[in-house]
Amino acid sequence: MKATFPRLPYLALLAAAGGLAGAGEAPAPLRPGYAPTVENRGPAPGPAPAGMVWIPGGEFSLGTDDPTREICGGPDPMPDARPIHRVYVDGFWMDATEVTNEEFARFVAATGYVTLAEKQPRPEDYPGAPPELLVAGSVVFTPPDRPVPLDHALAWWSYVPGADWRHPEGPGSSLEGRERHPVVHVAYEDAEAYARWAGKRLPTEAEWEFAARGGRAGERYPWGSELQPGGRWLANIWEGRFPHENTGVDGFTRTAPVGHYPANPYGLYDVAGNVWEWCGDWYRPDAYAIQAAAADGGVVRNPRGPARETSYDPQEPGLPKRVQRSGSFLCTDQYCTRYMLGSRGKGAPDTGSNHLGFRCVRDPAARRP
Repeated sequence: MKATFPRLPYLALLAAAGGLAGAGEAPAPLRPGYAPTVENRGPAPGPAPAGMVWIPGGEFSLGTDDPTREICGGPDPMPDARPIHRVYVDGFWMDATEVTNEEFARFVAATGYVTLAEKQPRPEDYPGAPPELLVAGSVVFTPPDRPVPLDHALAWWSYVPGADWRHPEGPGSSLEGRERHPVVHVAYEDAEAYARWAGKRLPTEAEWEFAARGGRAGERYPWGSELQPGGRWLANIWEGRFPHENTGVDGFTRTAPVGHYPANPYGLYDVAGNVWEWCGDWYRPDAYAIQAAAADGGVVRNPRGPARETSYDPQEPGLPKRVQRSGSFLCTDQYCTRYMLGSRGKGAPDTGSNHLGFRCVRDPAARRP
């Protein structure tokens, strides 16, 4: 089913709303509902492809419990990330970082690819859309100059003509000095096109979470159970009063260069905050309940998510969504804490923004077609 309007702010609201092993805390006792992660044994199946790390796969507890009663837990109970249930994924290679501007530029130079944000939307694809909005562009975070109610996200999102991956904040901006920042303003089809060119694919939601957890079970964050262990910021998220005041005490008020913060135990950077990341699954808020019921108390193996025809978002019925993970530099315990491990985001496949990117995975050679 086609969207009613092209890449407008309200299609991105839900995407906005979606170092070193041991750099954080020692593992805490398992929270109720979780069981230990059981990693597959054995070495990686060969040398690592450039920029990728081996994720061994195995069995783990997918999902999260309600964080709202905890310090820094935020206002969102995250019911779409339950029930916590056991899932198995095969091993795979994963990009250590989000795809960067310089990497995406090489892809564009080699192929001549034009992203969705750079194309003028076709009226037939968006019947009823005002003609003045049928211009190439994308969704940009535009902070107000004063406090605003947090139930009206259009107060801080704008559809900006000319905003695209080369111009993250619009025509007056550029990538100068941001070559190693994650590429943004990529729709799902753009991320998929890059992945095909690179001989990779986008991760499933289960693969993404297994990798982000780094072999640990039930932790709130990739580094442990506290948001700021020892008072340190270990991810690029929002500090200050959202959405009008970002103090930037973590070092950044927009995207950060990839790899700036410590990696998780598998060697993955920025699996909490910085930018949201596309996953291959279609979204349903009850996807976990459906797959857990189908497993009848057993382990779900290599889940791929629901079919497109059954994708459903109760806040925008009739508009299929893809899953997004990681949270972004706009996430905060005042509004959106989906930088927490196990939490889920979602977004319209044709909608990019300046806080949405991606990373890729690759199957081992023995499993590739």
